[in-house]
Amino acid sequence: MVKVKVCGITNLEDLFLVDNLGADFVGFIMYPASPRYVGERLPELLSTKTKAKKVVVFVNPTYEEARRALDLGAEFIQLHGDEDIQFAKKIGIERVIKAFRVKEEFRVKALKPFVEAYAILLDAYDDRAFGGTGKTFNWKKAKEAVEKGYRIFLAGGLNPDNVVLAIKEVNPFGIDLSSGLELYPGRKDPQKVERLFRVIRERCNHPSKTLGSAYTEPASSTAGATRPKTKA
Repeated sequence: MVKVKVCGITNLEDLFLVDNLGADFVGFIMYPASPRYVGERLPELLSTKTKAKKVVVFVNPTYEEARRALDLGAEFIQLHGDEDIQFAKKIGIERVIKAFRVKEEFRVKALKPFVEAYAILLDAYDDRAFGGTGKTFNWKKAKEAVEKGYRIFLAGGLNPDNVVLAIKEVNPFGIDLSSGLELYPGRKDPQKVERLFRVIRERCNHPSKTLGSAYTEPASSTAGATRPKTKA
């Protein structure tokens, strides 16, 4: 069953919204150039109890920055820059989601060094931004990665209108949405968010809820699924 990751959360209202509706992962941006940068709000966001697992997104961080996020309660670190496998292993490869920005010349073999990461995130390439651009890319490349056994989060331009097609074409481990659910950068649109979960609940059998569901605050968990066996 496809997992849902809602990224670019900047405030508690949006965090409770997506968690109540059934998000499996939530992402907080710690890249100062992003309009979704949370900065000093990170400790509060990470200390808030949710069912969704918490991911902190960095672009070329220091080890100390990544370590602090884990110490504050992040369950995963998403590396969205030019970080190498040695850096990922130093953090703890099983807690890393490694992002690759997909150009037309992208080849799936580039993922091989990160085969032991918790997951790989494939996003659209843009020379002006590290994600959150609203652009899609050639999903055939993501499908190829899935078929080779990689645990893939599909990102890049996903929204309630195209997400079902994306899931059917790629069959990813998870989908990652940010700008496609916003009123403006950093603020989610409740109608778009509810529509997303309604669509995937009705057409993809995701166990999401409605806005009328009662919110509870269980402790989050770092337990992940068993790693798939990858093909060379």
